[in-house]
Amino acid sequence: MMLRRRLGPCPWPALNRRLSRLAPPAPAPVVRVDSNNVARLGAPKPGPKPRQLLSLPPFPAGPDPLAGRKVAPRRVTAVSWVKHCFDDVPQEVVQAHFNKRQVFAECSAQEVSGECIRSQKHHLKKIKHHEVMEPGMRIHLPVSVAEAEIKKRYETIPSASLHPNRDEIEYLKRLVIYKDSAILVLNKPPKVPMKGHLPVHNSMDVLAAAALKYGNEEGPKLVHRLDRDTSGLMLMGRTRESYTRLHWLFTSIKLAKTASQTWNTACESYLQRYWALVIGVPKESEGVIHAPLTKVLLDDGKAERVILAHPSGIDGAQEAVTQYRVMGPTINGCSWIELRPLTGRKHQLRVHCAEALGTPIVGDYKYGWFVHQRWKQNPQPDFEPFTGEPYKLRRPEGLEVQKGSVLSKVPLLHLHCREMVVPNIAKFLSNTGDWHDNGTPWSKEKPNLLRFLAPMPAHMKISWNVMSSYLV
Repeated sequence: MMLRRRLGPCPWPALNRRLSRLAPPAPAPVVRVDSNNVARLGAPKPGPKPRQLLSLPPFPAGPDPLAGRKVAPRRVTAVSWVKHCFDDVPQEVVQAHFNKRQVFAECSAQEVSGECIRSQKHHLKKIKHHEVMEPGMRIHLPVSVAEAEIKKRYETIPSASLHPNRDEIEYLKRLVIYKDSAILVLNKPPKVPMKGHLPVHNSMDVLAAAALKYGNEEGPKLVHRLDRDTSGLMLMGRTRESYTRLHWLFTSIKLAKTASQTWNTACESYLQRYWALVIGVPKESEGVIHAPLTKVLLDDGKAERVILAHPSGIDGAQEAVTQYRVMGPTINGCSWIELRPLTGRKHQLRVHCAEALGTPIVGDYKYGWFVHQRWKQNPQPDFEPFTGEPYKLRRPEGLEVQKGSVLSKVPLLHLHCREMVVPNIAKFLSNTGDWHDNGTPWSKEKPNLLRFLAPMPAHMKISWNVMSSYLV
């Protein structure tokens, strides 16, 4: 009895109540890695702030909602309404915001519980460019659309002053290898895009139009295109007439022909020759590749890839023809070949080399990724053609190894437009744009054809010197 009075009642209920009121254990520290790859303890960085949206006026009712149009449209889509409200903004900028799903519209009462809640904006829903506008409908889109109206950077040189400076102009003029009243011929360096769009400001068409006018009101225009990583000859038309006729020639010789027999004969002599370094060697030393091409979309339409089309031709195939010739023996698992495209399809030479010949171009990781891996991991020994003894590459003394050559771990694309033969269109076009079948009176003695040769870029020169002159 004495023992029970000293201990008192059982302490377990009170202990349970005390434990139930304890705070939960402190959270473990968060390890955050910044942009310099330094690990730090602390809370994670705050997420992105909500995008500031701009509200357009309600869509008006009536027979002519788009005031100023000559013909009133039967229906108005969302992209047409946005372009009408921002007439000074380039159409590519507006379309890019629709492609990125950054354009919203106010939800109706029936739609609030569905689409709007999923988009975490209880009064807005994402809309597509082809949705039809209804009277009173209001569109909301990012403020970046209106900011594009301030300066059209894609039309000017990419510098701080938005005008070409002396160094940029001099650099572009050094690329020009021929100039007359009708055309410009440049030796394009690699890693420079040809055609500019919203995220690209330093493309060749933009730079040339701004810095290579040479006194004309309008800058030159691209007659044909090269890939971003391809180097070599690039033809531009200085007048509207020369650009149009040469563009027809690069599309199809039949389109470029006229009643002039002299001009038609010159058009038939048109050609382009490329030099390429490929992994492996084709089975035949020369031949003609007849392999139609088609495009497939990847990553939900965000990327595209060119592949060999099905022989049935039901998948929108385009005819593609390429002549090729092997220029030398295989050295270190690679060989030089000469390519002459008879049609002008996108990525034609790269796909024909990789898919039709089975020898992808060095540096073409899009169409020859797996071959590049095998080529780097398992180099094949090469043999001297006369004695049969194995040989190896020796780096020449005093040769500067530039990033991107065949000696580099990650070589650049080895595809170069080496030679071009085009009609001398300046002989047939006068200063006023008139066409003369037999040539203008002051230029009858000028040649009917023009032939151009472009030296290879530095990384291909190194590969050529190493592979063609230093065998032991």
